Amino acid sequence: MLVKPDGGHALRPWVENEALVLYRHGDAHSVWLYWRAADHEFREWFINLEEPWRRTPIGFDSRDNLLDIVLAPDLSAWHWKDEDELAWAVESGRHSAEEAIAFRREGERALALIRRGAFPFDRDWPNWKTNGDWCVPVLPNDWNAFIDSS
Repeated sequence: MLVKPDGGHALRPWVENEALVLYRHGDAHSVWLYWRAADHEFREWFINLEEPWRRTPIGFDSRDNLLDIVLAPDLSAWHWKDEDELAWAVESGRHSAEEAIAFRREGERALALIRRGAFPFDRDWPNWKTNGDWCVPVLPNDWNAFIDSS
């Protein structure tokens, strides 16, 4: 059964994957790397199309632009993800058709970085590991009080 997107979400613990998020100031995307949590096997690269990050008192905020790109571990293949959600967002008025075109252009810009071997695709991030002293951060109870709705 295909479930149509409705714009909803739920808070839940992140347990399946380990992730490293790479962001360059001003970009309208971030690059995520995923490893399977059970054995730290590298799974995939992920380009998250989003608004440029804004600093807040507890870190950074951004707004997800729904459309994403999933890349093979060796960067040899890729595909768009959540085109159906973006179509729903345009149909429901959450985003305009012009915004959807801009999101796709940003994705194409990110794909061009891969072809050029530019940051962050110029380093061996799949073999990166923490120094072992890191722990999972915990959001403060009032984290949503810091959300900038503008």
